[in-house]
Amino acid sequence: MATGRAPETSAAVSATDSWLGRVAGWCYDHRRRVLVGWIGLIVAVTAAGQVAGSRFSQNLEGGNSESQQAQALLDQTFPQTAGAQGYVVVDTTGPVGAASSVDRMHRITRALRTEPHVSGVVDPFSPGAHHQVSADGHIAFAIVQFDQPEGTVPVHAVKAVVQTAESYAAPGFRVALGGPVIGLAVTANPGSSEGIGIMAAMVVMLVAFGSVVAMGLPILTALVGVAIGFGLEDLVSHRLVVPVFSPELLAMIGLGVGIDYALFIVTRYRHGLSEGRDPRTAVTVALATSGRAVLFAGLTVLISLCGLFIMNLPFMQGLAVSAIAAVVLVMAGSLTLVPAMLGFAGRAVDRWHLPGSLGSGAGPGPRSFWFRWSRTIQRRPWTTGGAALAALGLLIVPLFSMRLAFTDAGNDPPSLTTRQAFDLLARGFGPGFNGPLVLAVELPAGGGTGALDGLARAVAGTPGVAAVAPPRTNASRSTAVIIAYPASAPQAAATAQLVTHLRHVVVPSATAGSGLRVLVGGETAGGIDASAYLSSRLYWVIGAVIVLAVLLLLAVFRSIVIPVKAAVMNLLSVGAAYGATVAVFQWGWAGSVLRIGSTGPIDPWIPLMMFTVLFGLSMDYEVFLLSRIREEWQRGADNSTAVADGLAKTARVISAAAAIMICVFGSFVIGDPLRVLKVFGFGLAASILIDATLVRLVLVPSVMELLGRANWYIPRWLDRVVPSLGAEVTVEQPAPGPLAPAPAEA
Repeated sequence: MATGRAPETSAAVSATDSWLGRVAGWCYDHRRRVLVGWIGLIVAVTAAGQVAGSRFSQNLEGGNSESQQAQALLDQTFPQTAGAQGYVVVDTTGPVGAASSVDRMHRITRALRTEPHVSGVVDPFSPGAHHQVSADGHIAFAIVQFDQPEGTVPVHAVKAVVQTAESYAAPGFRVALGGPVIGLAVTANPGSSEGIGIMAAMVVMLVAFGSVVAMGLPILTALVGVAIGFGLEDLVSHRLVVPVFSPELLAMIGLGVGIDYALFIVTRYRHGLSEGRDPRTAVTVALATSGRAVLFAGLTVLISLCGLFIMNLPFMQGLAVSAIAAVVLVMAGSLTLVPAMLGFAGRAVDRWHLPGSLGSGAGPGPRSFWFRWSRTIQRRPWTTGGAALAALGLLIVPLFSMRLAFTDAGNDPPSLTTRQAFDLLARGFGPGFNGPLVLAVELPAGGGTGALDGLARAVAGTPGVAAVAPPRTNASRSTAVIIAYPASAPQAAATAQLVTHLRHVVVPSATAGSGLRVLVGGETAGGIDASAYLSSRLYWVIGAVIVLAVLLLLAVFRSIVIPVKAAVMNLLSVGAAYGATVAVFQWGWAGSVLRIGSTGPIDPWIPLMMFTVLFGLSMDYEVFLLSRIREEWQRGADNSTAVADGLAKTARVISAAAAIMICVFGSFVIGDPLRVLKVFGFGLAASILIDATLVRLVLVPSVMELLGRANWYIPRWLDRVVPSLGAEVTVEQPAPGPLAPAPAEA
């Protein structure tokens, strides 16, 4: 057994001699060069992104599912029907079949046929139209057929269709456009999320620091990283499938992580000044200690995000690259730009402060709240740990009723034409008309039209099918298309059950011995397939991320207990966040307070993305806390004192960092119109709140107190096998005595 305070495989070096200390010294000495380099990078990447433009997508499918096979078949043999479809829905005060309304609709369809990338338009009053006029005679819709699939139709072509159709609106003749392809061009205006989050973060840091300069440095670093990330995302969108909501996601992650990372370094720097160090030495010590924790925490986040590549889905790869770019940029800014800016600030880091509010760089004394809190945990670990575990258990309960499905346009803001078209179609024809199923039928040599008609009748007679359009065949009569409209909305569980029933019961029965090959596809079926695929791969991602994170922490902390404990604690906090998200967005608890709109399922990519981000962020706090505990342990303190002192000296800054992240993530709940970002922002904010309170400040120290010296156990053979990620850093303490006031640091 190896339980000593210094690992046998790595030699300790002083903070100023460590490689991060040398990086800090170089950035401090060449601060003008570093600043100019970052400014130049912003200008170059932003300009390149503006010139290239963006090609964001709403295509959240992928893989080789049945819906993808159906799309491939139509692309090859029936290109007229392979492209995306949009809908022009009209709502009239008088009869929609009146001569004036019919004439206006004819003019709309004639105008749309001349638009680029429009291969055809089915007028509701043309001989080939079916089920396109509502029973009450006030709503009708035209089908706009594009010549390319939804993910590749140029946005400018979609916008032209929207503008042309809407130009024919008149009093008593309302026009709205719907369909997934229309959502490429018609999106909600960006909310005030980023601004709200930044302002709230500024208030939190001003209260924590009391200094305008100390408050501004973390925000500046995060903004620089996010600005460069936006430009890179524009460039990447030309090579990868980058979802339309990726910029907001990048801003959410970049601001939260960037502010936190810089905050820990600035806090340690201020403590160094309070100890009597000169500014340059304070910078090197800050980067060698807190910067080292930032580096390992950032690597953990990156490892977690890399788990998204396991999905092997184009849009998940786009999301992963965007998030990874955000984390890499803000981490690089924290390790280079922050030391340079501290060089400019020097001892003036506490200048321009609010009267009477300047926070000291020194740590908590015996009378401080956090010192007394750490001793409470030390005295009652069973009580505090048990209470935290019980609370987490209650929060996790809703997780077991989570339903995963892509949400439809019924969740769009009411001001968008896509939402208006969705509501009109649902009112006039039924919600399923917003998500038709496309049956791609490969015909045998000789036609087989009799079996094709029988298939159409069987589908039309299936419970849950509202209407079926007559089959259409291509010129060579090798492929046919049948459009079926479900009776339920695209996101409804009944629609997913209908797709499964058609594929496994109705179609095999209706085509037995006919030679027909039938594939059930379309946007709705594609979303159902993607949801099933994502759900099945979730456990692979979780397993891979946990294993890699445990190995990293094993190499950092030279213990097998700490990494396993950290993984379990992080799973608890993520599970509790899942449960809270289900309770709010699926069950509707506190929905009116948070203004979430309608309840519905959870988009299947959100739990995956939440897990990778949250597991990494939870590891941030774990690394910051454990780094300080280990520092106390290696100075000679026993386990109980090391845990209590480590908690006391990090709790304040962890709480401030968590409050900042909660403000940034939570601002997307109240300030962003997109439901997916509301769900994602709420999940992140809830997890950070749970992790920084119940887990990191209660459960972790309670468990470590109970485990005692076993926290630092590692077999000697494993200690020799596992590589050491850099030498241990020692910091000469100006103030003697283990109980002397110490900094609030990571």
